[in-house]
Amino acid sequence: MTSLISLFVPLTVIGIIGAVSGMADPFPVRLECGEGVVTFRLRSKPVATYRGGPGTLPAGVPEAYRRGGYLHPLVTPGGTIVSADYPKNHLHHHGVWTAWTHTRFAGRAPDFWNMGQKQGRVEMVQWLGGREAADGAEIETLHRSVDLTADSPTTVLLEGWKIRVPATPPGMPYRIDLTIRQTNVTELPLALPQYRYGGLGYRGLDAWDGAAKAHFRTSEGITNRVAGNESRGRWCWIGGAVSPAAVGEVGAGVAGVVLMAHPSNFRFPESMRIHPTEPFFCWSPQQQGDFTLAPGAVHRMRYRILVADGPPDPDQIEREWTEWSKEP
Repeated sequence: MTSLISLFVPLTVIGIIGAVSGMADPFPVRLECGEGVVTFRLRSKPVATYRGGPGTLPAGVPEAYRRGGYLHPLVTPGGTIVSADYPKNHLHHHGVWTAWTHTRFAGRAPDFWNMGQKQGRVEMVQWLGGREAADGAEIETLHRSVDLTADSPTTVLLEGWKIRVPATPPGMPYRIDLTIRQTNVTELPLALPQYRYGGLGYRGLDAWDGAAKAHFRTSEGITNRVAGNESRGRWCWIGGAVSPAAVGEVGAGVAGVVLMAHPSNFRFPESMRIHPTEPFFCWSPQQQGDFTLAPGAVHRMRYRILVADGPPDPDQIEREWTEWSKEP
């Protein structure tokens, strides 16, 4: 595995030299590198951290849950963290991550999502590169989905992630662009039967856990989480209180994220999994029926995540989605 430090330190050193010398930094988004992690910083403030290495398990969490290859924390412009990692009631939830749950492969049914069952896992296997420029910064990595129900661990999917943080003006929500390319690298088909969740997941704060504590609003104007579950849309806002005075309200003192799906995605507008009580959301094309990845087949996903303080502004979000949806 390529060392993260050896790969990215030259980029980080440029930013340090500029800060020390007083030179204007030509790149507003910087990649800050650590052991197994990369943090995107916009004008020195953290936006999101990619966790590639398996990291350190929280105390008491079984080894089977150790995971790399996801985004956490997501941080608002005001400095509020709006994602959770290893929540107690779902230890396999990790900020923003991808996995398939209900599968059929070689006569078996590996579950790459629920890691505690020890049927499958997803892990980062290679760093592919990074770039800082005047318009933003990006990294690319490679993950694999491993079938643990076989006689020996078998890689079924290779999954490329490209994560980009554009340079947004002050006062605007942060943007995180995520492009995912999954390839079936076996000689057998991977079947994905109809199921309620699986794909790209997001986990909100532990403080939002409870039916009345997390708030949702879809592009179709649905704010009831039960009605929103298994509906289809272009985007969904998920948020909650970040101050005690805001508990139970969608107004001042709240923050959240918008998860946008690109119209080029499979089965767009995509189906949503909105949990009835937990701050969990998933774009899940499996809700609309079975599909199969043939040997060598590629499944592409493209998403934008907005991270912001305050309640959602549907008109602003729709304008953002419309502009982004037209990008090549």
